[in-house]
Amino acid sequence: MPAKANEIQLTRIYDAPVKLVWEAWTDLKHVEKWWGPRGFTLTTKSKDLRPGGKWIYTMHGPDGTDYPNVTTYHEVVKYEKLVYDHGANAEREKLFTVTATFREEKGKTTLTMTMTLPTPEAAKATKQFIKNANGNSTWDRLGEYLENESSGKDIFVIHRSFPANIETVFELWVNPEHFAKWLGPSGASMHFLTANVEEGGASHWSMTTSDGQTKYGKLNYKKISPPHLFVYTQNFCDKEGNLAKPPFSPSYPDKLLTTVTFSEEEEEARVAVRWEIFGEATEAERQTFHDLKAVMTGGWSESFDRLEALLE
Repeated sequence: MPAKANEIQLTRIYDAPVKLVWEAWTDLKHVEKWWGPRGFTLTTKSKDLRPGGKWIYTMHGPDGTDYPNVTTYHEVVKYEKLVYDHGANAEREKLFTVTATFREEKGKTTLTMTMTLPTPEAAKATKQFIKNANGNSTWDRLGEYLENESSGKDIFVIHRSFPANIETVFELWVNPEHFAKWLGPSGASMHFLTANVEEGGASHWSMTTSDGQTKYGKLNYKKISPPHLFVYTQNFCDKEGNLAKPPFSPSYPDKLLTTVTFSEEEEEARVAVRWEIFGEATEAERQTFHDLKAVMTGGWSESFDRLEALLE
């Protein structure tokens, strides 16, 4: 059902059974490992999961700022539904009411969240606030946590919605001429030395960042299914194309598998990027991958800002 003007709707599909997704949401031994935007931690004072019960907790920002919260539950239907007020504390009333539904199909769980605000203007402002605060990375962290609990894999996930159709966004991703205009952090310039975008093909690129450093990399294409799926491996290399470590980390993994899925979300295109280590890796490389997730979020977010500007 489409969102109303005073609502914000979010849908995520997790490769995990509904029991695990529900427990990740409701059991504190899980919740405290993923709740909040990337870089945040959580301390719970009390949690009473029942209609009329409250969850009293504090979110700790990466800059040390504390954000006290009081959640009040209205409906609790195990494995199916949660309805609660979000954003209240001792100094303010709730910001909005959340209805979260959980539906399992073929071992995967669809989470649909609807945030209801007093007015359309409040919904628009809150949506922008969530974007600016990187609030949707909360659900990326949940996806990473569920994957680790289910398979033991340490992955990186990031989503972004764009005001365009998926065909257009897919084209801007797979076409090297367009891809080079937006990939990379603010101030970066990129161009392709070679490009053969087909399954089994490869491309060789160079990128100069605002600090004057030039990096080289390769993309090896594994699956191209317009306009919904794009899968490739990527690695850093030297100018001649030989595998190399990037200048920013001698323990960065040699190769990453990138899986990009494109889906329709109301009148927007939603992109989901999944990164995981491809092939063998040392423990130091795995730790570096894990520790750089906040940096990855920042890099992808700046790239997505450039992509959004290109679309506009």
